[in-house]
Amino acid sequence: MVITDSIGDLIIRLKNANRVGKESIVLPASNLKEAVANALMRAGFVGAVSRKGKDARQLEILLAYKSDKSPKINEVERISKSSRRIYKPSKEIKSFKNGYGSIILSTSKGILSNKEALKDKIGGEVMFRIW
Repeated sequence: MVITDSIGDLIIRLKNANRVGKESIVLPASNLKEAVANALMRAGFVGAVSRKGKDARQLEILLAYKSDKSPKINEVERISKSSRRIYKPSKEIKSFKNGYGSIILSTSKGILSNKEALKDKIGGEVMFRIW
C-alpha cells in the first residue's frame, strides 16, 4: 500500500489512536513526519517523539491526554493538499479556537505552530489545523 499524503495519514492516525485511548502509535519514519510530530509536541498535543527499530526506521509518538483522561486531539483538518497548496503571510496567521487549537505551518525555519510563527513573524504553507 502506497500512502501519497504522509502528513494526512499521520494526523488521522494520531486522532484515531487518541480517541480509542492508545498510549502511543508507531509508524514509518521520515524527517518531515518527525518535524511535524515535534511541532505537535511543542504545542502540547503529543507527549514524546522518538525513533525506534532497526536503523531508526520507525517513529514512535506517545499520545497526551488531559487530566480527566479525555483526548487532547478532538479533530484535525487538512488545509494544504498535494493538489492545492495554501500559503499565509505572518500578518494573516490568527489565533485558532481561542488559543486551544493550533495551526501547523511549513516555514523557512522548519515546521512551526501558529504561535511560534507569530513570535518569529514568519509565514508559510498552512499544513493543517488541530484542536
